[in-house]
Amino acid sequence: MTVEAVLIAPVVVMLLVFVAVVVHRGVDAKLRLDDTAHQAARAASLQRTPAAAAAAAEATATSALAHAGPVCRDAAVSTRTSSIPGSTVVVSVRCTVDFGQALLLGVPGSRALSATASEVIDTYRSQPTVGGA
Repeated sequence: MTVEAVLIAPVVVMLLVFVAVVVHRGVDAKLRLDDTAHQAARAASLQRTPAAAAAAAEATATSALAHAGPVCRDAAVSTRTSSIPGSTVVVSVRCTVDFGQALLLGVPGSRALSATASEVIDTYRSQPTVGGA
């Protein structure tokens, strides 16, 4: 009985560590994606036009994911907004997280994650000029 425990214990410990690494990678990716969506929504809420808001959200999300490390690939950003003060900017970020070494446990090699964040457009911000005036 002791010999069996001594032979099986290291395998069980290695399996548990492997599972912990996979779970950590997924949780870490989700947290980073949530943060990226929040940053992108905040950047979009500071813009004066819907087109500028979408561009700011895309640039901010791309930059945040690039600095987050090798977490996401194939990121896509979508923005819903209007230029009316007091309305809401909603930014959704989707990406594929690569689990790489987790294939031995039956975990898929990658998983699609998404995050959504919203920000209110400041009621007292300046408005875009109409007609160039």
